[in-house]
Order: sequence, then C-alpha cells, then structure tokens
Amino acid sequence: MTTYFNYPSKELQDELRSIAQKIVAPGKGILAADESVSTMGKRLKDIGVENTDENRRAYRQLLFTTDDKLAENISGVILFDETVYQKADDGTPFVQLLKKKGIIPGIKVDTGVVNLMGSEDETTTQGLDDLAKRCAKYKKEGCDFAKWRCVLKIGKNTPSYQAILENANVLARYASICQSERIVPIVEPEVLPDGDHDLDRAQKVTETVLAAVYKALNDHHVYLEGTLLKPNMVTAGQGAKKNTPEEIALATVTALSRTVPAAVPGITFLSGGQSEEEASVNLSAINNAPAPRPWKLTFSYGRALQASVLRAWGGKKENIAAGQQELINRAKANGDASLGKYVAGSAGSGSGSLFIANHAY
Repeated sequence: MTTYFNYPSKELQDELRSIAQKIVAPGKGILAADESVSTMGKRLKDIGVENTDENRRAYRQLLFTTDDKLAENISGVILFDETVYQKADDGTPFVQLLKKKGIIPGIKVDTGVVNLMGSEDETTTQGLDDLAKRCAKYKKEGCDFAKWRCVLKIGKNTPSYQAILENANVLARYASICQSERIVPIVEPEVLPDGDHDLDRAQKVTETVLAAVYKALNDHHVYLEGTLLKPNMVTAGQGAKKNTPEEIALATVTALSRTVPAAVPGITFLSGGQSEEEASVNLSAINNAPAPRPWKLTFSYGRALQASVLRAWGGKKENIAAGQQELINRAKANGDASLGKYVAGSAGSGSGSLFIANHAY
C-alpha cells in the first residue's frame, strides 16, 4: 500500500530535530559562505583582489576567526567543498574553528543548475548521483547540515509545471538522502526576483512552488521536524514598483502559512539580491507580520552579510579587524531582525543593491 512506510528511527529523529532547532535558536541565523571558486572570484574582483587559493582562504579565515561574540547571532555556516578542508594560519581546520565557537558547520552539496530541455530557459539542479557518499564524508568531517538550491523564474509562461515538479522532486530526493546520512537538509526553492511582475504574482508563484515542494517531501517520507526551508521573501520583480516592508512581510507570511507545515522548525530566508539594509528591515517586518507564524523566521544570508565585510577588508591584513567588525554588526542586525526588533539604520546604511540578474553560483 502507498501509505505503508517507515519513519526514521527515534535516535535519528532526535539527532536531526536537535540540529535543526539549534540552527534556528532565537536571535540566530546562518552565514552562507558557500560561494564556489568562480563566484568567490567575482566577489574578490569587485574589491581588486586576485582569485587565488590563498586569497580565498585568507578571506574565509577572516570570517571564521571573528570574535566569539559572532556566535551570539550566527548559529551555522554553510561551507563550500574547498573550505571544509582549509585551515587557519595556525593549522586549525576551519570546521574546528567554527565548532569551538559553538557554530554548526554545514555544506553546499548541489553541483549547480543545468538547463531543463523542452522548457523556456528553465533549469533543474544536479548532484544526486553520489550524494549519499558525499554526505557520509561531510558528516565525518563535522558538517551537520546541508544546502541544495533550485531556481525558478517568473515569466509569462514560467515557472512551468515541468520545472515546478522536477525541482520539487529533486529537492525531496536530496532531503531524503541527507537525512539517511544524519544530515539536516536545508530545502531551497528560490523564485528569482528577475522581472517586472508585481507582488501579487510573486506571492502566487511562491505559494504554488512551495505547495509542490511539500507534496514531494511528503511523497518521499522526509522527516519535516529535521529539515529547514530556505525560500525567497515574496517581493515584486526588480523592474516593478517597490513595496513597503509591511506589504512584503504580509505577502511572505501569508504564502508560507498556506503551504509550509507547522512541523518545520524554521525558515531561513535567502536575501535574493536585496541590499544589506533591505534584508534586515524586511526580515524584521516579517517577524511582526499580523499573521500566524508557527515556525522560527530567520536568515541564511550570503551577500547581505558579507558585502560590507569585503569592502572593509579590501584584501589587506591591516583591515582584517575592520572587516570582522562589519560582520559582527550585520550579524547583530539580522539577529535582532529575526526577533522583530531591528531598528532601521541602526547598523549603518550597509551596501547598495546586491541584485545580480539570473544569479547562479
């Protein structure tokens, strides 16, 4: 019968649930430092720094050797494969540096998007073939959660049923494999902000996508209490009129309340090209939205936590402390926002727009 299946063992449920709950502890969120070699190269180029192994290591060292105060607002860090095996100047592996601070290491496990044949320039995400083996390896290295990103685009005819169904099933299979290897999966179906669609269209697409994702997770018997969701906030397209934080918040929480089961411990939003300040202001508004919020609503930001850090550092050793202070400031801003307590402008103006068209890693 289709309704005959086994839940994970109690021991596995307890482990996965505990990890997920620690990641979304009050006032805390995730630093996404999982940029690929090429994407990190773009970030370094923007500040006039060459994309070398040593420069990438030096920058990640800056992040991970920031004062222990960082752990007050950062519960987890998503790493890229290269970073899992890098070490600080004193020989301490980065994974151990994070654990000493009480920060949980995580890992990006998808291998990028590929075109979905027969669609209107839509994509799916690859990396399932050897995923169990890689997850087992990462678990031994100290990583307790993972991230897998799927991308959907809003257009006249998109996202298509083909793309929605394909990406939902890929995310579900990924989540199932992660849990089999004792790793908490972060499920990331990102609806891109590219386009000129309005807030209403963005909300409807987000609801449709999330409904398909949770149907697929149910079909694959994924243990929801041992997962996290990393969605886009519901915002109008970059080419449309901007909405207020309160409008964005209500549309976002409404979409989530219609689609995401209360069993999910937390939702860790991606910043989706918002400026650092916008990402903080909107997250705070979401946590004050006049709608049911049965999950923790926090952040999993990359650019919206690092733009000011990179600018302050500039690749110079004498600026390491300045870069680290920027990281602490933005982490505190988003920690406050996850509690609905961020005061706009209190962490400085931050970066300008971080939007990148058709953003890929």
